[in-house]
Amino acid sequence: MSLFKTEGVVKRFGGLLATDNVSLTVEKGEIHALIGPNGAGKSTLVNLISGLIPADQGRTVLDGKDITGMPSHLRVRAGMARCFQVTNIFRQDTVLNNLMLAVQAHSGTSFRFLSRRSNELLLQEHAEQLAAKLDLTQHLHRIAGTLPHGVQRKLDVALALASRPKLLLLDEPMAGMGPEDSLQMVGIIRELRKETTILLIEHDMDAVFQLADRISVLVYGRILTSGTADEIRNHPQVQEVYLGTEDDAVEAMV
Repeated sequence: MSLFKTEGVVKRFGGLLATDNVSLTVEKGEIHALIGPNGAGKSTLVNLISGLIPADQGRTVLDGKDITGMPSHLRVRAGMARCFQVTNIFRQDTVLNNLMLAVQAHSGTSFRFLSRRSNELLLQEHAEQLAAKLDLTQHLHRIAGTLPHGVQRKLDVALALASRPKLLLLDEPMAGMGPEDSLQMVGIIRELRKETTILLIEHDMDAVFQLADRISVLVYGRILTSGTADEIRNHPQVQEVYLGTEDDAVEAMV
């Protein structure tokens, strides 16, 4: 059984059909990439999936539970987390405090009956574990807003992981990164797949082809095709509408 799926999702903005009967399936444990040219409707679809905007039609299911109509905070409780294109961190606070706040926000009643000191120690322990996963340990006591862009992106991913999601939406995690930071993020995402399923929205095609088990191509609000990296590389319509001319496509996908 698939972990996540949308069925016939439609969104209109006035006369504009932004998503046109989109059906998308993400299998448990996979990295599934969503790609498409600018204006294809990717941002709208991700906002629909994460519950930031309501769909006009269609159904959304996460781990067997119908979450259609749920706002974003309830989708987080159901097991979905999202990293945005723009980092969503507390810029004036330390990395450690950012992480402790995130852990506390998703702890529910876990620490309710502990003493204040025990509570703080457990929160810090969990925060440090998240930092280690994202290679942030050396930055724990730095102010988040002073960190380089690539490190801030890693912090944003760590904050999303605090909810222990079943499905992690990574919305252009490599945006604005140089080659070295992008390479580090690719390695991190590879490790994250061991504990959560990932829906990756990304323009960096080299990263997509390295990471994705399956890729879905969105064009004019519709899924053009889904398949493995090799299938998408060699799909003539993908080469034409997304990757440009065939020569450009071959060069981009080497």
